[in-house]
Amino acid sequence: MSLLTRQAISIDVGNRLRQLREARKISMRTLATLSGLSANALSMIERGKTSPSVSTLYRIADALTVPVTDFFGPDVARKRVVFLKGEQRTRLPFMRGLWEGLGGEQFTGRIMPFLLTLEAGASSGPNSVLHTGHEFVFCLRGNLEYQVEGDLYDLEAGDSLLFAAQLRHRWRNSGGMVANALVIISDYSEGDHPMAHIGKMEN
Repeated sequence: MSLLTRQAISIDVGNRLRQLREARKISMRTLATLSGLSANALSMIERGKTSPSVSTLYRIADALTVPVTDFFGPDVARKRVVFLKGEQRTRLPFMRGLWEGLGGEQFTGRIMPFLLTLEAGASSGPNSVLHTGHEFVFCLRGNLEYQVEGDLYDLEAGDSLLFAAQLRHRWRNSGGMVANALVIISDYSEGDHPMAHIGKMEN
């Protein structure tokens, strides 16, 4: 089943990684050392041979010292009012899933809303994620399991979860069908980038 149901701007993650790496004059070997990932794995991502997990994207962003939202494309002018048609959303594919930006990357305020789509069994990856601010999750369809500091929360359609985002967390689709969730990251530190840090320690 395709995760894309309508036309939109789809990001080539491998090409975007190459742009970010070359703009900072960082070699593949150096990025491998900084991120803790193998040069071969990074090369496979850049060449479009494999899709990274969300936690892998966080590790790469942290190594490049950029917010993970930079993978959505170059910086654009920030506005106080953002109106976004459905077909204007930027879609960032990852391993067995999809992130869709809902305008936060264009907004002047400290809020980043996303639509998260996960195939059955898909997850954020092997590492925990942490960042500043607060995270709100509203399950729209299917089943979503969130682990926050070792505690498990099973979300079904209509369920929500709110937590301090500096707590280590990860998530996965625990059901047998595609899951969708609205994720909102807000109130992160001024001058900081939400979702820019990866918890290096695996649970």
